Amino acid sequence: MVTSSRGHGTVVRQQVPLKRLGIARYDKAKWRDGDEVAFIADRVASGRAYRRNEQTQTVSLVEAPAEVADAHGLPVGAPVYARARLVKEGDQPTHTLTSYYRPEHVEGTRIVDPTPGPAGRGGGFRVLYDAGYEIDHMQERIFARAAKADGVSLLQLPPGEPVVELHRTTCTADGTVVEFAIGVHAASRFAWEYDFEVLDSAKDREDQQ
Repeated sequence: MVTSSRGHGTVVRQQVPLKRLGIARYDKAKWRDGDEVAFIADRVASGRAYRRNEQTQTVSLVEAPAEVADAHGLPVGAPVYARARLVKEGDQPTHTLTSYYRPEHVEGTRIVDPTPGPAGRGGGFRVLYDAGYEIDHMQERIFARAAKADGVSLLQLPPGEPVVELHRTTCTADGTVVEFAIGVHAASRFAWEYDFEVLDSAKDREDQQ
């Protein structure tokens, strides 16, 4: 955790950021057929240890704020379940993630169980899968911003460190939104990594003709 440098003395060594995977972290084989939920997939890809209880959570039935209501196609103030998680690596928080669900999709499932750790084997996506809501596609939007006071405290951020906010909308094949999530990540603790096929929309149009 520390290193010696001539002229500087002993200083805290900068930890290599975690890989924050792109589409690979949602591979169905990881959570449907195994038990590698998204935050664990990041740790495995980074060669880092993990414990399932490094994810803690609170679950509550709340009134949907405007952004959540819009994502789910609900009126503002409609009841939704909010599943708020704080994820740590050891004792250091890395990010928060709050997922919002329609009650009819998750009522009585492990998703609304506040026990620390993922929602059983395979986590929340496996719960939705077992309930007949297999995820098919999602959209993620990320942006950097200054940390707010509550985020500084919760994520134990050093002065001036920004955060990366993520908004994730997860849908079934027929377009039903089954989760809308907002994550807040300590900027220095992640390196975002994407691996994907390069599209050729011109070729796709030719194939369709």
